[in-house]
Amino acid sequence: MNQKQIIVLKKLLQYIKPYKIHLIFISISALLSVVFTLLTPILIGNAIDYVIGPGNVDFPNIFKILTYLAASIAISAIFQWFMSYESSKLTSLTVSDLRSSAFGKFNQVPLKFIDTNSHGNLINSIVNDIDQISDGLLQGFSQLFSGVITIIGTLLFMLFIQYKIAFVVVLLTPLSFFVASFISKHTYHQMKEQAEIRGELSGYIEEIIGNEKTIKAFGYEKRAINTFSTINQRLYDCGWRAQFYSSLTNPGTRFVNGVVYAAVGIYGAISAVNGTLSVGQLSSFLSYANQYTKPFNEISGVFTEFQSALASASRIFSIIESENEISDENLLTEVNCEGEIDINHISFSYVPEVPLIEDFNLHVATGQRVAIVGPTGCGKTTFINLLMRFYDITSGQIKIDGIDIRDMKRKTLREQFGMVLQESWLFQGSIFENIAYGKQDATLEEVVEAAKSAHAHSFIKRLPNGYDTIITEDGNISQGQKQLLCIARIMLTKPPILILDEATSNIDTRTEVKIQKAFLELMRGRTSFIVAHRLSTIKESDVIIVMDKGHIIEQGNHVELLEKGGFYSNLYNSQFAVT
Repeated sequence: MNQKQIIVLKKLLQYIKPYKIHLIFISISALLSVVFTLLTPILIGNAIDYVIGPGNVDFPNIFKILTYLAASIAISAIFQWFMSYESSKLTSLTVSDLRSSAFGKFNQVPLKFIDTNSHGNLINSIVNDIDQISDGLLQGFSQLFSGVITIIGTLLFMLFIQYKIAFVVVLLTPLSFFVASFISKHTYHQMKEQAEIRGELSGYIEEIIGNEKTIKAFGYEKRAINTFSTINQRLYDCGWRAQFYSSLTNPGTRFVNGVVYAAVGIYGAISAVNGTLSVGQLSSFLSYANQYTKPFNEISGVFTEFQSALASASRIFSIIESENEISDENLLTEVNCEGEIDINHISFSYVPEVPLIEDFNLHVATGQRVAIVGPTGCGKTTFINLLMRFYDITSGQIKIDGIDIRDMKRKTLREQFGMVLQESWLFQGSIFENIAYGKQDATLEEVVEAAKSAHAHSFIKRLPNGYDTIITEDGNISQGQKQLLCIARIMLTKPPILILDEATSNIDTRTEVKIQKAFLELMRGRTSFIVAHRLSTIKESDVIIVMDKGHIIEQGNHVELLEKGGFYSNLYNSQFAVT
């Protein structure tokens, strides 16, 4: 094992440490199972010595040995079962903790981590890589302990019977280590590469399946298949090499077995002819020769699985050890939010070399409705991300009611906002659970009231089970209906500050008019930010800020901006120009 593998193994052992009692049980069970297994050849050898020569069959002693033999086999089997049980339990507990740590990490890393990594690759790590670790651990612990103890125990038993033949076996042992080392060294690199390509393939599949309509609309099917085939071919080539090296395990170790068995057989036969070794002892030695080399076969096979497990563990730890969001442990947990917002000289960029928002200033009074408009890529959504602290500003200051948002816990800050995005997000569960997502102690009456305010109640009542209808992953309701449920979710929580990012983009015009009235009611007395491309939806806003290239280039109400005849006026007239 190289240095990197050792480091990964140490990290893995930290997850095993809380369950070391199971490790102790595995060790004890392996020891007792092997001891009673190794008694069998001696008992059989003694029985053979009692039947050598005409008229020399000692039936009483043979029956006595057979009784011991049956008891030894039974006890060995019991401890073998207990070792497998404990190994399975240890693996399950360890893998469960590992998967929980990896999944929990997704809630601790900055949003940038999720945005910059393939979602399919992350899913593959949580599911397949941890399954690979599970397989490696399960096979490893049940065979590694028994294998090592078998090797040591067999040598001790052989030394007890005839030290000279045992010395011959010891001399041939390095050959087994050489074969195992050669195979494991080459297998690890191939297994690691295979895990990485498998993650890349999972990410691509997730991307394609999630955007199948777009692919079909643009006739991208053949190119998608070609890209998939390229990645799949790389996986095949890497998998073939990995399987080739791992397939060397069996013939390589069998060759070593044959050499050891032949050496013991020849030397033992000579010793038996010379009278220094009985026929029964020779039989025992030949059995031990088989048992001595068998663990090397198993350990070599385990090593192949273990290499794959370490490669997968390396990918998992790259997630677990990712940098967390900046801690907010000692920050404010409660604020009396009225909704006044001051933004002073803030700057931000996703990539340092590409500036996005520079020296941005804005004052929003309590209860104001602020609309944000501008061309695609001007920084509208980024501004919302900064308000919610999904990303942290590079410089400057954002204050809510005079308190810097970096002085509040993120949870406390986000509780002050209600957010409806263009992309509706619902989980697989009942409509009631989805609306009550932000207020889990909500009553049915509150949920119904919120649904009525969002004009969702009528379509919900027409569903087979009303508010108990389960929303499936593919969606058994329309995109517009999903959006209404997201709006109802905000209607229920009634936060002091609202963010509506193209909130009515998937809703028909007639329903949108009703929703706008509901929003007006909801926004009364609340600070609101409205991001919209359809300018007809923001004419009633108190302030409209026009953004371009991360800067505010115009600011005022609808009438004032039209009178200026600037960017907003041109943008508005382009939407309502008569052709």
